[in-house]
Amino acid sequence: MTPGTVRTILRMRTREGCEAEFEAAWRRAAAEISRVPGNRQQELIRDADDPRTFLITSDWTDRAAVDAFGRSSARDALTAALRDLREDAARNTYEVLATVPGGQEPA
Repeated sequence: MTPGTVRTILRMRTREGCEAEFEAAWRRAAAEISRVPGNRQQELIRDADDPRTFLITSDWTDRAAVDAFGRSSARDALTAALRDLREDAARNTYEVLATVPGGQEPA
């Protein structure tokens, strides 16, 4: 990961019985968001102990790219289906300072 990357983390809890539909809606939205200038990658993560709770991470080249997408009408359209399937949500934005890959031999 490149230092300076900006990562948003959204925690979303789906309405009961909407987990599979939420995952499918995220995949559709993520495919489109991946083409937005400045988007580096996205991940959908499910809570191992609560299958209705998901984390969505999205990495961006910089804060300006994240903010531009956040203000866009495209964001509203692409995430509308997710909003309809969730019970609640929280969003935070972070700057990635360093990344240390695993699996390295001790020196």
